[in-house]
Amino acid sequence: MPALILAGGAGKRLNLGEKPLVMVGDRPMVGIVVSVFETAGYDPVIITSPRTPFTRNWARVQGYDCFQGSGKGYVDDIREAVESLELQGPVFTCVSDLPCIAPEHIRLARSAYDSSGKEALSAWVPASFLEPGDNTVYTEPVDGEDAIPAGLNIIRGDLMHRVQEEKKLLIRDIRLAHNVNSRADLEKVRKYFRDRPVGSH
Repeated sequence: MPALILAGGAGKRLNLGEKPLVMVGDRPMVGIVVSVFETAGYDPVIITSPRTPFTRNWARVQGYDCFQGSGKGYVDDIREAVESLELQGPVFTCVSDLPCIAPEHIRLARSAYDSSGKEALSAWVPASFLEPGDNTVYTEPVDGEDAIPAGLNIIRGDLMHRVQEEKKLLIRDIRLAHNVNSRADLEKVRKYFRDRPVGSH
């Protein structure tokens, strides 16, 4: 199954250059996410936009497959990539600013998707993981809890022309709540990587 890694955000709120290339530890965030998908057994394709030319160059130098979307938006870039790459079956999608994601999250999502019988899957984390002042786009009830989207999904490439029936998977792991959208988010993530045991994720 291919994995589309969305890396088209300029990161204006961070003001540290292109957001996918912001360093966490000794690697850019997009590199961490790509590596995690490779470890889990998937083939990543990095989706850039006109706002992230340096990310595209980085991907090429590292030898990763890359597709440049128009930058119109998250869903539009996914649709363009799916159509251009002629992806027909299930496809993982993941944002590149989720550097605390781990292979077990990917395996859990795949297992839940395979057993659900649904066309698509979206991963969610409890909204209670957010701290006061944290930004979130929206919440929905999932398994009886207010939840926020994690940025990890599975879609069917051949069904991109319509809304897909999806399984909402609640993953109670705070690591998936660490989307990097602000300097405060970045510091939390950098602290996580400083504190974790060497060689772990």
